[in-house]
Amino acid sequence: MSQAQYQVRGPVAVITLDNPPLNGLGHALRSGIVAAIDRAAADEAVQAVVLTGSERAFSAGADVREFGTSKAGMEPSLPNVIRIVESSAKPVIAAISGACLGGGLELTLGCHFRIARADASLGLPEVKLGLIPGAGGTQRLPRLVGLEPALNLMVSGNPVPARAFAGTLIDEIVEGDLLEAALAFAQKVLDEQRPIRRLSELKVKEPDGEAWLQFARNNIAALSKNFPAPLKCVDAVASTLTRSFDEGMRVEREIFYGLMNTPESRALRHVFAAERAAGKIPDVPEGTPTRTVKQVGVIGAGTMGGGIAMNFVNAGIPVVLLETRQEALDRGLATIRRNYENTVKKGKLKPGEMEARLARITPTLDYAALADADLIVEAVFEEIGVKEQVFRTLDEVAKPGAILASNTSTLDLNRIASFTKRPQDVIGLHFFSPANVMKLLEVVRGEKTSPDVLATAMQLAKKIRKVAVVSGVCDGFIGNRMIARYGKAADDLLMMGALPQQVDRALEKFGMAMGPFRMGDLAGLDIGWAIRKRRAAEHPGEDVSAVADHLCEAGRFGQKTGAGWYRYEAGKRDPIPDPLVQQLIEQAREAAGVKPRRISDEEIVERCIYALVNEGARILEEGIALRASDIDVVYLNGYGFPLHRGGPMQYADQVGLPNVVRSLRRIAAEPGANVAFWTPAPLLARLAEEGRGFNH
Repeated sequence: MSQAQYQVRGPVAVITLDNPPLNGLGHALRSGIVAAIDRAAADEAVQAVVLTGSERAFSAGADVREFGTSKAGMEPSLPNVIRIVESSAKPVIAAISGACLGGGLELTLGCHFRIARADASLGLPEVKLGLIPGAGGTQRLPRLVGLEPALNLMVSGNPVPARAFAGTLIDEIVEGDLLEAALAFAQKVLDEQRPIRRLSELKVKEPDGEAWLQFARNNIAALSKNFPAPLKCVDAVASTLTRSFDEGMRVEREIFYGLMNTPESRALRHVFAAERAAGKIPDVPEGTPTRTVKQVGVIGAGTMGGGIAMNFVNAGIPVVLLETRQEALDRGLATIRRNYENTVKKGKLKPGEMEARLARITPTLDYAALADADLIVEAVFEEIGVKEQVFRTLDEVAKPGAILASNTSTLDLNRIASFTKRPQDVIGLHFFSPANVMKLLEVVRGEKTSPDVLATAMQLAKKIRKVAVVSGVCDGFIGNRMIARYGKAADDLLMMGALPQQVDRALEKFGMAMGPFRMGDLAGLDIGWAIRKRRAAEHPGEDVSAVADHLCEAGRFGQKTGAGWYRYEAGKRDPIPDPLVQQLIEQAREAAGVKPRRISDEEIVERCIYALVNEGARILEEGIALRASDIDVVYLNGYGFPLHRGGPMQYADQVGLPNVVRSLRRIAAEPGANVAFWTPAPLLARLAEEGRGFNH
């Protein structure tokens, strides 16, 4: 069955793209469009053609289901489909509603006229995959709208309302029935005998085009240092000034295919696929019934609890916010109001909407107020005794069928669930701080968590605009279990001869948003200290961090106390290296009998990142993470791993797993090395031996 539906309305053939959900331009749809254009050309009664999509999408571009398959490159290719549409002797009108992105927008540029619903969105998001538009977008769009508007659309990758291009790209904005408006527009074209306008035949009218492009090139270079695609957009667009259309198309295709093979594009395409895969849970298929969540309870109005509450009220879901003391509740509400006021000052929120969101929060000191909540999230102190008290109380007050969620970052969710008579209703929702800003949500599935609770959590994550990743139960789950190994590798480097500022600088140069010691100061060193003490009690001799413990014993908890690994001036967040910390490190080396040596930045990156990868392999083999790409999603969205490297597991694939294994074995063989820590995980060693990667 064709994915391009064909009907004739008077003198107009209507071709409707029909490849749900977003009219991806896969092989079947491309073939269908060509067949329909040929059919219209052969019918003497047809004088014009309308090409349209669905209410939701004209077309969102390439069909992601064909990525990496043989169908993606099969003829008719999209550039050829567009050429066939453009060469039609009968006028072709694109009628656009919903999303019109990437190849979908390029397809409309092959049409002779374009009309659009007022709420349609237009965009060329290819740079977000490390690519440039590859089906004529860099050649046709500048010829129609000019260099600056065209390049802005390509380099940002962000969609804009169709109204923004009224009178240039869009010939007419439609408020009512799109198809009827398109038929009327087609009739007008016929009645007025308007000449067919082929964008490939236009010339770019920019008298100072070369100078403007150089200005754009300088600005874009400063903003996109780790990503080659934005600058390559400039190169492709520049060809419209000096070359014929066909020569420009050759330039565009050469650049497009060259970018396809860059590590940055491979990383970005991996991330695109990974974030979509993260929502797929093998034993919880699409269509699994979900529970209704109309009211949420949040226990704890501190930094985490307040941020968690904001997520739900931002999505229009009322929240009952519970604290045990009035002053803590007042302080939490004041912080939430201050956060919203800052957003208003930045012009991102209207004052009326701020008040509406605040009105959705019902403060309380009484657990009974949670009786009607469909979901209750606890965000109390990270100590199992405190969690036990909360969950035993919730078991008494929560209504049957309410989902009971813990924001624990490391504790045993199965044990927490055992404090209730309804373990099937218990799930982990590990938000990242600040919870109202960070995109990641680790959804922790307990042994007895029911499928509908898991499905509800994943659905709700989308509603509150989080990127959700499912984790099994272990100490630290995916993210914090791995970061503990990364931190241990960084601590070891201090003992070997590095200083915190060198370690941070090397990893930030690699692309991390923040080095491990700066990150520790930001999060609060007391948090890691509490976790280390708990782990030391459970597993004596493990997870020791002598220097960090000395800092905490001295009350140096990071930014909140004005001193941690660095010192901080009042009201400022700039880390200032502290001679006292260096002295502590030197004393720790001396006590351990370690003679410091020179540590290179390359060694710092190798040890810290490979420690992360090695633990990721263990997590994967144990089934804590469903897939390697889920680990990448966690690290990109929760821990500041550089986007252009695609996540730790993707980075390891790019380096080559045999190279990772060789490095780990070399470190493990060094005198005094922690052999168990550095020995390659069995899965990592096996994949390397088989010549495979984590993600393929």
